[in-house]
Amino acid sequence: MYSQPLSNNNKIYNGERPTKLINIAQPNNEQRENIHYRFFLHKITWICTLGGLLFGYDTGVINGALPYMRNDLKLSDVKIGIVTSSLLIGATFGSFIGGHLADWIGRRKTLIILSIIFIIGTIGCSLSNLNFLIFFRFILGLAVGGASTTVPVFLAELSPAKLRGQVVTRNELMIVSGQLVAYICNAILGNIWGHRLDIWRWMLALAVIPAICLLIGILFGGIPESPRWLCHKGKNELAISVLKKIRRNEQEVFDEVEDVKQTMEQEQNKTFSNCLYERWLRRCLFIGIGVAMCNQLAGVNSIMYFGTDILTRSGLDNNAALVANIANGVISVLATCLGIWLLGRIGRRPMLLSGQIGTIVMHLFIGTTALVFKEGTIRGYLVLSLTVTFLLFQQGGISPVTWLVQSEMFPLKIRGLAMGLTTSILWLINCLISFLFPVLVGLINVWGTSYLFVIIGVSAAIFVWFFMPETRLKSLEELERQFRAENLKELRSPAKNGITSTNIRQNT
Repeated sequence: MYSQPLSNNNKIYNGERPTKLINIAQPNNEQRENIHYRFFLHKITWICTLGGLLFGYDTGVINGALPYMRNDLKLSDVKIGIVTSSLLIGATFGSFIGGHLADWIGRRKTLIILSIIFIIGTIGCSLSNLNFLIFFRFILGLAVGGASTTVPVFLAELSPAKLRGQVVTRNELMIVSGQLVAYICNAILGNIWGHRLDIWRWMLALAVIPAICLLIGILFGGIPESPRWLCHKGKNELAISVLKKIRRNEQEVFDEVEDVKQTMEQEQNKTFSNCLYERWLRRCLFIGIGVAMCNQLAGVNSIMYFGTDILTRSGLDNNAALVANIANGVISVLATCLGIWLLGRIGRRPMLLSGQIGTIVMHLFIGTTALVFKEGTIRGYLVLSLTVTFLLFQQGGISPVTWLVQSEMFPLKIRGLAMGLTTSILWLINCLISFLFPVLVGLINVWGTSYLFVIIGVSAAIFVWFFMPETRLKSLEELERQFRAENLKELRSPAKNGITSTNIRQNT
């Protein structure tokens, strides 16, 4: 049919003339590699952050379940405090144990163990009487704490420096999404089957679904081990094979492996205990603990755990408070999305400082509203609007930066264990606030408690100003070198022109 020879762009295939080949929609090899590595990285992120979703659901579900537990199990205020804090006590231990376990057997195997504990703890809580409920809440807390340590470290070690902020803070997005799901489930179950005293069991039991998904995803979703952990264990070939799947090109792979090996040579024969004798490592721990405390002392979990109680005390009835509490969950998710977007554009220090200042102002307004207005619907909705604004600053600034910086600043050899220690302290403060908040509200009312958080918040903002490092666009190895050099000015300064240690080495 076509007697004239065709150009190279219109070759004959099997005697037929194909449609003219145009490369507009055809990605080249580099584009294909870029798409593949991003897809694989996103898949790992979404599966692993199911641990964050469980973290959020299991901590948030108690918000709506407590009123039904109180009536069904005949709980006193003290027993309510014990039931609430039992999970947080477990998380305090779980975060430290999880960090140690992640350094010992690897991040992936640790997540498998945690997902099994999530399943056992969830089923146990939903079927228990009071004593076993407290026990299984503690067991569930071990998994929550372990996930809070392991998932951010795992994601930080898998992510390239440029994407690390967005990838790691995806876990924070899943945490607040889990809390939102818990609030929605509480509102639906409470408004439809609220006449059943045991409805709280179904509220708790729903968490088994993402727990099973997490286990299946890790076992069969192709989730690799952390390449940095593999290098630490001398398995360099395995580390390279993992990095080839999650980096754009081989040059990035070998540069990163070389960075890790150089860092490991400086850490030879160091243990966690003798690391404490080095001043720069003590500074790392001091800052990590301080940032963790700033997160909790802002008072976020007084709202996330007792939001329904705060709104009923302010003048709303129980069902209205359950539904209104969804607003706290929605704004937490939206604020976290905003925080993730901002982390790709501005530094960690200004975000954390802005969040601290915003929460201080909101606590001041909440306290003044509770003091000036009489109890009733108007005060209830005013307090709701202020708690929503508070969460905008907390979840959009403080929380994403807290978990990200915790996963970035510790040296490889003790990263899991050190983050486990700082996260344990975070959970311990969380536990104390959750146990003491109802007592403080009873003693000095909502306004007095809010003013107390204002005083604490000012102290936290001062700490951030003087000690918080800037980690954006710096590789994990570069951060370690800056901490080791004890150059505080450089630590607090942003990366110059976005140049990481890998770029510097390539240009020398």
